[in-house]
Amino acid sequence: MAVPPAGGRDRPRPSSEAGSRVPAAGHDPRPRRALAAYVGDRFFRNMVASMRNGVLAVTRDGNLAVMNEEAYRIFSLQPDPGDIGRPYAEVLRMHPDIVRVIGSAFELEHLPNRVELRLKATGRVIGYTLSHIRDEDGAVEGAALFFKDLTRVEQLEERERLRDRLAALGEMAAAMAHELKNPLAGIEVMAGLLRRKVGDSPDAQSLITDIINEAKLANATVVEMLDYVRPVRLERGRTLLGRVLHTAVVNAESKAHRGSTVVDLDIPDDLPPIQGDEHQLCQVFTNLVINAFEALGGTGHVRISAAVGTMEGEQHESGAPAPHIPSVVVQVSDDGPGIPPELKDRVWNAFFSTKPQGSGLGLAIVRKIVDAHDGRIDVKTAPGQGTRFTITLPVSAGDAEWFHQA
Repeated sequence: MAVPPAGGRDRPRPSSEAGSRVPAAGHDPRPRRALAAYVGDRFFRNMVASMRNGVLAVTRDGNLAVMNEEAYRIFSLQPDPGDIGRPYAEVLRMHPDIVRVIGSAFELEHLPNRVELRLKATGRVIGYTLSHIRDEDGAVEGAALFFKDLTRVEQLEERERLRDRLAALGEMAAAMAHELKNPLAGIEVMAGLLRRKVGDSPDAQSLITDIINEAKLANATVVEMLDYVRPVRLERGRTLLGRVLHTAVVNAESKAHRGSTVVDLDIPDDLPPIQGDEHQLCQVFTNLVINAFEALGGTGHVRISAAVGTMEGEQHESGAPAPHIPSVVVQVSDDGPGIPPELKDRVWNAFFSTKPQGSGLGLAIVRKIVDAHDGRIDVKTAPGQGTRFTITLPVSAGDAEWFHQA
């Protein structure tokens, strides 16, 4: 933890040290004020270092006074005792949103309490309280920021909201599927019969072909919608992700135009197995590879890599740091046009698509399956710099033992 030094006083020395006067028995040679200051400073240091929340304090002149290790962790910064005394705007330069919050402390009379903020630099969500630090006369001499990492809480709340939306959509989709599937099947069958009766007329055959293709496309959309709204039922088993990824590439090639796109696979042979639903995980990676092929338009490169790693588990109710769970991290990346920043957060929304013939359900289904595996999926993209999806899947308890031995 970075805290200021103990105020210029030397640590009191033992009474056995030589001196011109020997104190009376039972009396401490150190002045009581110095002793209280020393004990108080040590207690303060231990208290701030032991807090499970982030603590950050600045002086009125804009210098950093206190920053504990939890604060460094939440801000993804490297702890450095040399930060004390430096301008807080310089220490927190990668977090301009926090710099603005702290700067407002000296402009506002009533400070924000229990406010949530998403850090733009890291994507973490924090809940914070901002307080004035006053001297004995009540004058403001600094500000303190107390905050907690709410990222995991936000993710759990988003899952609950997703479940609520799915429940409503599920009821609607079941009714729609029943009403739509039968007519669509009838249209396709009758168009096939009509094709036999119109003879060899090129125009008629072309129109009938269009009817059949559109009926199939509409039916596929209905099937995808049902897949999205139905609860995920996993048939877990010992799953080798290397085999899943190879199968996904083959499946994607049969469903999308690959052209001259180069596919590079970097999958180690000793990748630990996981407990998962092999069929549904194959669907996840097939959808991602199809998206990459369609974004590249028959050119460029797709890279699929896998490696061992860790993911942050659920935080204990006691507030203790969340454990790190052994996991397998898979990345599917392409060097295509990327996704515009204003659309990045919408790619997970159901029925949102940038493709003319897209249903907008592919990535929504992908996220749903990953969530059912207690995993995590993230996307990193920028216009002209391609897109990278990172899927993190936990290794089960039995295989985690193999993980540590490897």
